[in-house]
Amino acid sequence: MFTGIIERTARVIGVSKGPAFWRLTISSHWDDVRDGESIAINGVCLTVAELRPGEIGFDVVKETLSKTNLGLLTENDSVHVERSLRVGDRVSGHFVQGHVDGLANLVSQGSDQNDEWRFVLETTPDLAKYLTPKGSVALDGVSLTIAAVMGKRFEIALIPTTLQITALGRREVGWPFNLEVDVLTKTVVSFLEWERAGIK
Repeated sequence: MFTGIIERTARVIGVSKGPAFWRLTISSHWDDVRDGESIAINGVCLTVAELRPGEIGFDVVKETLSKTNLGLLTENDSVHVERSLRVGDRVSGHFVQGHVDGLANLVSQGSDQNDEWRFVLETTPDLAKYLTPKGSVALDGVSLTIAAVMGKRFEIALIPTTLQITALGRREVGWPFNLEVDVLTKTVVSFLEWERAGIK
């Protein structure tokens, strides 16, 4: 479990492509990470597979590569990193599982009349039904609030702090963000659909 409050960005040191999985290696400033620990990389919960001084390696299987943007990463790219939530920690964002639901493509970005930086993103209809104004989503692991919903498209307002400490503002139009919808919204919508369908 995570919160969507990014601890830092890290540099991709290497991507080694194998037949069964890819090895993704990132830079690390931590000295207390352990083998088998869960860490979210761009919102994807991954397991630490290798530790070297200043480096952490993760094995990424084909299923994950096919459903996330991790397969697009190359050396020197920046990724969002968050370690798992500990009992008693503050939840400053929202509950994020690290289980990406799909992708949300960046349609446009820019400042509005109030000089507020905004993203317009588009996802698939099966995920758009979980989007609600003022609800939460995680984009590449960052906890954000939805400003508006327009069918398959939705809008996010980004504060200067988010732009400064994350890589969101450096993504170009067309970038497929890893999207995790709010688990509480997903549970409620799914329950209502089951009730309507008469599924017990």
